[in-house]
Amino acid sequence: MNSTVLELKNIRKLYPGVVALDGVSMSFKKGEVHAIVGENGAGKSTFIKSITGAIEPTEGEIIFKGEFIAHNNPAKSLEMGICAVYQEFNLIPYLNVAENIFYGRYKTKGIFVDYESMYKETKEILDDLGVKIDPRTLVKDLTVGYQQIIEIAKSISRRAKVIIMDEPSAPLTNSELIYLFKIVAKLKERGCAIIYISHRLEEIFEICDKVTVFRDGKYIQTLSVAETNKEELITLMVNRDLGEQFPPKQLVKKDKVLEVKGLNTDVIKDIHFEAYEGEILGFAGLVGAGRTEIARAVFGADKINGGEILLNGKRLNIHSPKDAIASGIGLIPEDRKQHGALLHMSIQENTTYAHLSNFANKFGMIDFKKEIKAVNEYKEALKIKTPFISQKVKNLSGGNQQKVVLAKWLITDCKVLIFDEPTRGIDVGAKQEIYQLMIELAKQGKVIIMISSEMPELLGMSDRIIVMHEGRITGELYREDATQEKILSMASGGQEEVK
Repeated sequence: MNSTVLELKNIRKLYPGVVALDGVSMSFKKGEVHAIVGENGAGKSTFIKSITGAIEPTEGEIIFKGEFIAHNNPAKSLEMGICAVYQEFNLIPYLNVAENIFYGRYKTKGIFVDYESMYKETKEILDDLGVKIDPRTLVKDLTVGYQQIIEIAKSISRRAKVIIMDEPSAPLTNSELIYLFKIVAKLKERGCAIIYISHRLEEIFEICDKVTVFRDGKYIQTLSVAETNKEELITLMVNRDLGEQFPPKQLVKKDKVLEVKGLNTDVIKDIHFEAYEGEILGFAGLVGAGRTEIARAVFGADKINGGEILLNGKRLNIHSPKDAIASGIGLIPEDRKQHGALLHMSIQENTTYAHLSNFANKFGMIDFKKEIKAVNEYKEALKIKTPFISQKVKNLSGGNQQKVVLAKWLITDCKVLIFDEPTRGIDVGAKQEIYQLMIELAKQGKVIIMISSEMPELLGMSDRIIVMHEGRITGELYREDATQEKILSMASGGQEEVK
């Protein structure tokens, strides 16, 4: 019996100046978890959108359960049983769980919505997944992990034959990730074909059966997960030597640049730390420990209830991000799409809007020639992949979006740059480029503060690591003394002195 449920033949997608997909042919089988990996810009997102009908391929055929699909669209895909769970959830916060699962196809009894039937079926789906969630709970009151389960439950309620998971682990804690893996295993047992897209290669080896590599819009190779390794996948993905994962860096301790004394907000308490010229200072801690809140307070995004922030010995009065920017502090936020970039604006506009006064002529008008020249220089320096700087940021890959956010701060010549989860959702090649950029900036004498949930990143990049637990600093370690065990102990509330 043929177990192939979905097949794509010679899929091509052309945009002005860009070949997003170039003759991709693949098939997916029932009861198989099939990973797709590749650098940002490799064509993974275009491939997903082609399957779900969000875009129509320029050429090629899509065959589902043996039948050719003509003029596909998202509604048609859902009706057939092809569902996608995206990193950005498609949920309505102020509706309850059952209403979200059945949104657009409510069960009715006569002319009235049959809520009891919806609640009953929702409970059956969630119980089957081993999840204890009241179907009447508002989605806004659920954790990110549970919200993702609701997205998966939507697919199950539609009797999905193919479920596409796009970076499903990116927003999850480790405990939530374990739960996701269990659900994937259950879906696999039922014969569902799962297309799993992730930049975290270790996950591929834990839950996937096959892995396909994309590069530059092309299909490269499909491998059995049991017969490959991380190094081979990286080589196929990037087609170049990345060298060491973390570029070498030797800190020569220079002058103190940033000093935080007794900083308090509604979340963080009595925060003291110093940062030095040319230093990469890491912040570690579990989700909710207060790391992001420190970044937001220093950047003026959260109200400070007490304490001092000093830059080169001078006390700063920071009441807003505008004050922080004027003082020479920049923030690359955790969620670049919500807080870091203006997605519907161009690369040019995103790069310069934080410091437009740099490009004003004597009449107060923007000198566009000067602006375009500067933006093109940063585009080349940061290797932002785009045919033109008028391209909207929403059309860029995750790694290139991150580079545009970074360009915005480099053009303002900040003294202190705060990177909150700098490599979340970007591929191994782009990660390497971001690490190299951070080290180059440190060599220029800038202070780099790096908040990260990835332990290898913290240990590989940081000169010092400050560890937090429940809004307080519980310890500090220098690079040579830092270990995963010590960091986890302090992140759980244990304390250890700096050596």
